[in-house]
Amino acid sequence: MRQRVAAALPLALVAVWLARPTVLGLAVGAAITAVGLTVRGLAASRLDKNETLATSGPYAVTRHPLYFGSMLVLAGLIVAAQSWIAAALAAAYVALFYPATMAREDRKLRARHGAAFDAWAARVPRFWPRLGSLRAIADGCSWARYRKSREYRAVVAVALGMALLSLKLHSAASAPGRTRTSTDLNAGVPDRPSSRRGTSTFASG
Repeated sequence: MRQRVAAALPLALVAVWLARPTVLGLAVGAAITAVGLTVRGLAASRLDKNETLATSGPYAVTRHPLYFGSMLVLAGLIVAAQSWIAAALAAAYVALFYPATMAREDRKLRARHGAAFDAWAARVPRFWPRLGSLRAIADGCSWARYRKSREYRAVVAVALGMALLSLKLHSAASAPGRTRTSTDLNAGVPDRPSSRRGTSTFASG
């Protein structure tokens, strides 16, 4: 876990540095991250860590809803960043850490809960959710558990990331002497009037 967390911050900083955000990308990315944060919030508000085996609510859809929500959040941030390099780094991060982490947690849960875990694992997939069970995703959730897990810190972190991307978009749009590109046209960046004075718009004859 320490390696996963330690790698996340440099990855986030590199993604912001590489980012070429657009208005559309930020809007779509924000929507995806909101879904991811909702999934994480529901999972955290149902989990009694190291006490009981959570099998209802989001845990009736996927055995690792926190990681699934995190992947959605990461996908939303990548969409907002509009960088293929950042996307490749994020995909490598997920591939490197998520499968091993989920497998390790499954082994711990099996050792602690035995047959109850085996029965749960037989009907609920490890990662990709069962779409037919989405109606029960909010069952058994508790605001007190959400506060106890401090899941609100993820909301703050994502909000900070989106704010940095928005600031980068604004800074790029307001840079002196910057000319519009096709990317700006697609992103809705307004044209800037020319700062040069006394220049005719007609060709001299």
